[in-house]
Amino acid sequence: MTTQAFIGIGANLGDARGTVEQAILRLADLPASLLIAQSSLFKTAPIESSGDDYINAVAELRTDLSATDLLLALQQIELAFGRERPYRNAPRTLDLDLLLYGLEQIHTDALTVPHPRMTERAFVLLPLLQISPLITIPGKGAAQDFAGVVAEQVIVELTY
Repeated sequence: MTTQAFIGIGANLGDARGTVEQAILRLADLPASLLIAQSSLFKTAPIESSGDDYINAVAELRTDLSATDLLLALQQIELAFGRERPYRNAPRTLDLDLLLYGLEQIHTDALTVPHPRMTERAFVLLPLLQISPLITIPGKGAAQDFAGVVAEQVIVELTY
């Protein structure tokens, strides 16, 4: 059964912009999946972290992978880009978060969907709304209803 999934993408080490662009290409190559849309790239300061500014985006997929298999595929892409997890919110070469997986609400040790902080982060919410303005977050409501929560966060859309 094909499921609509949204992936948050971020990087702030090395060539962060190039990494995010390459990660989107890797998402397009995932098995049993189709890249439907991608947001613009956005630049944001780290939240609860240090290091350089982040480059962020959101991608929409249609996938036949289970949520767990999709998570594992995302983690493999992160590893291919040298992702390490030395501590919580450490600067990263690449971060891929499964934000939404259809209308499912998943709470396991390995995965929480919808992503628990997505309504608190402009770098997730605004790119998501750019590609899916009417999206509903299961258990929370319309994503656009949370835009005011993140209105004070500085986020800059990058141009080519």
